[in-house]
Amino acid sequence: MAVFSRPTDAISAALHILQEIGRFNREHGEPGIILKIGAHCGPSIAVTLNENLDYFGQTVNVAARVQSLADAGEICITEALKLAPGVGNLLAGHAVVEFDAPLRGVEGNALVYRIIPR
Repeated sequence: MAVFSRPTDAISAALHILQEIGRFNREHGEPGIILKIGAHCGPSIAVTLNENLDYFGQTVNVAARVQSLADAGEICITEALKLAPGVGNLLAGHAVVEFDAPLRGVEGNALVYRIIPR
C-alpha cells in the first residue's frame, strides 16, 4: 500500500510504476513481474504503532476492493479519484474503460475506471 497527499501523485506513481515494470519485463524476455493497481481517494485514519505508520478506514477498504478488480498491468480507480483535479489530464492518451462493480462492504455498485497504460 502507498499513500499520497494528492490524487495526481497517486496516478503519476501508478502510471510510472507500470511503465517501469513493462520496461523490465521487455528487457528480461518474459513477464517476470506482474502488478495490479487499485486506487481511491478520501479521508483515512493514520496510526503510528511500534514506529510504523499505517492507515485504516473505508477509504483504505475501497482502494483494496478496487485493486482486486484490476487485471495484470492495469490500474482501477474510483470515480472520486478520476474526478479529482488534474487526474483527467494525466490519463489523457491512455485507454480508460468505465464499468459498474459491486464492492464488498460498500452498499450498491460503484463506478470504476480501468486504465490500460499505453
